[in-house]
Amino acid sequence: MTVRVRGTLVAATALALTAALAAPAIAANTGPAGRDGHHDATREAIEAAVADGVPGVTVTARDGRGGWSATAGVGDLRTGKPRSPRDHYRAGSITKTFVATVLLQLEAEGRLSLDDTVEKWLPGLVRGNGHDGRAITLRQLLNHTSGVFNYLDDRGFQETYMLAGGFLKHRYDRLTPQDLVAIAMSQSPRFDPGKSWSYSNTNYTLAALVIEKVTGHPYGTEVHRRITAPLGLKDTQVPGTSPTLPKPSSRAYSKLAKTTTGPTYDVTELNPAMAFGSGDMVSTSADLGRFYSALLRGRLLPPAQLKEMKTTVPETTLENVQYGLGLGDVTLSCGVHVWGHTGGIHGSDSMAVTTEDGRHTLAVNFNGDWSGDTTAVVDAEFCGR
Repeated sequence: MTVRVRGTLVAATALALTAALAAPAIAANTGPAGRDGHHDATREAIEAAVADGVPGVTVTARDGRGGWSATAGVGDLRTGKPRSPRDHYRAGSITKTFVATVLLQLEAEGRLSLDDTVEKWLPGLVRGNGHDGRAITLRQLLNHTSGVFNYLDDRGFQETYMLAGGFLKHRYDRLTPQDLVAIAMSQSPRFDPGKSWSYSNTNYTLAALVIEKVTGHPYGTEVHRRITAPLGLKDTQVPGTSPTLPKPSSRAYSKLAKTTTGPTYDVTELNPAMAFGSGDMVSTSADLGRFYSALLRGRLLPPAQLKEMKTTVPETTLENVQYGLGLGDVTLSCGVHVWGHTGGIHGSDSMAVTTEDGRHTLAVNFNGDWSGDTTAVVDAEFCGR
């Protein structure tokens, strides 16, 4: 799920906090890689993000020299408490890589085909205003070539769940995934299936529902059984409808507006069901790095399915990004390729990536959704030394 008003609507925005709210950068590092200047450019990038208005940043990297973590800014604007390298946060659309991995595992087990239609598994659900699940494949859901309308782009959804007047009243609403799909079906498709590319959170709401239909279990149960438990990702979860974050965690902040000025709201608590399958997971930077490393090293998928996941189509809004099946291929300023995903949801902006061999990972989180650039942090880590 991407809920920030930069680009599509991003949940709320503002270039910088006022001087009264701004806090001095606080940095801490752990691990042998932090002692020799190896990550100086990354540290500078997170401090620049705070100077640009991000309340606080937490980042963890791991490469052949070991692990390194750092923080900048604050985790609580009221108390000035710093962020922690161990912070739990809402991972947003990084959820999509987990969902795609489970579907590809089910394909490897012969329980479905990515060329199956959505109609086969979710009969009658994708219908209305030109949508037709009989013409859309599971593969097209995963690589965003389905044309299915993105429910986040619905004006009513934005006013109710992304802008201050609605969010503050409705943050605990219990939306079902079927509710989210119905919102998308009330609008016309972006294009005919397979004819173009357009990022749609509805695709992954549907993909998670397919997991539940095939397995008979909640999709979060399958993520736990197949990914987080085997990898020992104890700080990663699908939270269901729980509105709070596990500890340790920082507060999450948003402008809840289409502008980049105005009040700053604490949006830490919300019902994550509004991002079912597309952006509801909670994790930490260390766990996300381990996940992407294991994925690219082939620990979660057989070679055929990993090859499918890495088969990309152009991401039409960004020249340096190709999109596979829940996995992006990003070309950085120095020509290095990294694989991973971004994640935005109210008060949280994240990015987690790894080199193709899985040996060098980075995951970063901002606890504000209106300023700063996570890609700049990634670029500094892989190109700025």
